[in-house]
Amino acid sequence: MSSARTDSRLPLYVDLDGTLIKSDVTFEALLLLLRRNVFYLALVPLWLLRGLAHLKQRLAALVDVPVESIPFNEEFLDYLRREKARGRKLILISASHQSQVERVAALVGLFDRVEGTQADINLKSHNKLARIRQLNGEGGFAYAGNARADLPLWGAADQAILVNCGDGLRRAINDNGQRVLQFDRPGSRFACLLTAMRPHQWFKNLLLFLPLILSHQLNDLTLFLQASLGFVSFSLCASSVYLLNDLLDLASDRLHPSKRQRPLAAGELPLGIALAAIPALLLAAFAVALLLPGDFLWILLGYWLLTTLYSLMLKQRFLVDVLVLALLYTARIFAGAAAIDVVATSWLIAFSMSLFLGLAIVKRVTELTRLRQVAYTSAAGRGYHTDHRRLMIAIGAAASLGAVIIFAFYINAPATTELYSSPAILWLVCPLLLLLLVRIWVRARSGELHEDPVVFALGDHSSQFIVLLCGALIWLAI
Repeated sequence: MSSARTDSRLPLYVDLDGTLIKSDVTFEALLLLLRRNVFYLALVPLWLLRGLAHLKQRLAALVDVPVESIPFNEEFLDYLRREKARGRKLILISASHQSQVERVAALVGLFDRVEGTQADINLKSHNKLARIRQLNGEGGFAYAGNARADLPLWGAADQAILVNCGDGLRRAINDNGQRVLQFDRPGSRFACLLTAMRPHQWFKNLLLFLPLILSHQLNDLTLFLQASLGFVSFSLCASSVYLLNDLLDLASDRLHPSKRQRPLAAGELPLGIALAAIPALLLAAFAVALLLPGDFLWILLGYWLLTTLYSLMLKQRFLVDVLVLALLYTARIFAGAAAIDVVATSWLIAFSMSLFLGLAIVKRVTELTRLRQVAYTSAAGRGYHTDHRRLMIAIGAAASLGAVIIFAFYINAPATTELYSSPAILWLVCPLLLLLLVRIWVRARSGELHEDPVVFALGDHSSQFIVLLCGALIWLAI
């Protein structure tokens, strides 16, 4: 390899996906297409039969990826700006479709030439190297990439530039006297994946223990272990859906004042890792479910189907989304009952639907309040406008009050007197529950609430005290 030329005299060929940007344009186009209509999924294998180049051509024709919101590898982009100022020739060359690569190049405004996949040639790895040889002849060149598929290009280049690469890929390069530069070294991918799995949301799955508590069998170790397995199964399943949801919501999350910091939206977690984790977590969830009574497996399957439909289409429907969220919370109670082979009472189901409908609306009100504070008028990817805020407050407050009323009727039900030795003590739960809900609503209206009120209640000390006090009163009533 020649080292006579200075770096600035070597034309620099720059990869797009994962190198210039922290994402993959083709992958994002596919996700946007599926979000538009999931039935396009049936056409993807047919397009693939004609090759990757044809697939990318079809995606480019059907979908406009919002490239202006895709995050860049900023350290490397600053380097390119400095090199351009020194007069270096920069060429953007990518396996993504030509039209999409041109849009990114126009946005950046640094490149002298743009090359992308066209016709029947997928411009990746050896095909990309052959194209560089056509453009560059026998002259030396530098190449910037980020993946194992770039090894042949780094091997042929006079200068290898690694962007967003781990140490393992750096060691795979045989230097042979090359000058190697590295930019935007990634952090722990496992830590990013764990964050994207949202383990803090697993607290919601503690609802699976509620049937065990209310059936007065908490001291039964076997049933406790079964409920614990149900908790693990639902948590793994929920994380699988959270990853799918974040993949489908990339474009809208990047426009959201807080969601744009999520690992996938921010580009800190590669899309491929999330895609691989989705089926892995789901299979693990169903493997655990096989250890429990059969009804639990069917409820888990229904929960997964409903959450997937929610991610694909239902979350964009006004009011439908909050009803689905209430159903998903209630499904956890059904699952907890199935895990220990008991039947959830109609009182518990009615109370759960009313309570969680109110809390789901709290989540929307909080989001709309925050959007109004930052001068946004609508929630990206949602069917809500800031003008809906007052209506949502009225409906949500009525649902929350309804939960307290249903609990009061439950106290007077004949079956309740058979379960509790001192059912009159349960009346003290009503004002405490009302206090908790009013407190949540006051914070939601002022914009001080975390977007998920259940997570807020589990992390707020005052809320924790109220919940523990309610639990103590129920124990005394028993």
